[in-house]
Amino acid sequence: QVQLVESGGGLVQAGGSLRLSCAASSVAFRNYALGWFRQAPGKEREFVAAISWGGSTDHADSVKGRFTISRDNAKNTVYLQMNSLKPEDTAVYYCAAKGTYYSGTYYSSPTGYDYWGQGTQVTVSS
Repeated sequence: QVQLVESGGGLVQAGGSLRLSCAASSVAFRNYALGWFRQAPGKEREFVAAISWGGSTDHADSVKGRFTISRDNAKNTVYLQMNSLKPEDTAVYYCAAKGTYYSGTYYSSPTGYDYWGQGTQVTVSS
């Protein structure tokens, strides 16, 4: 069982930045694909970014050029650097993890992940 704990959310003005962190409890962290998703009120959970254990990344079109996913295997932590934030980025942000065999594997669908954090609220004011 893997426990994921997000932190770093908060209230920020449009154009500002936040860095989300997600710490994992598993010693096998280095073999996990990791993802960030978000869910706004009344909307479905949507893909934000993903990273394979080999370092391959993908970002949703809506955040490309503004958000960057990264990981630090020594700290069992995945990050989401969010710049140029917009009011439409307001949501609860969740990190997710799944053990994978291949170094390049990651998932852009929530169904690809086995473990989820509790979420952290990000609110962007206009």
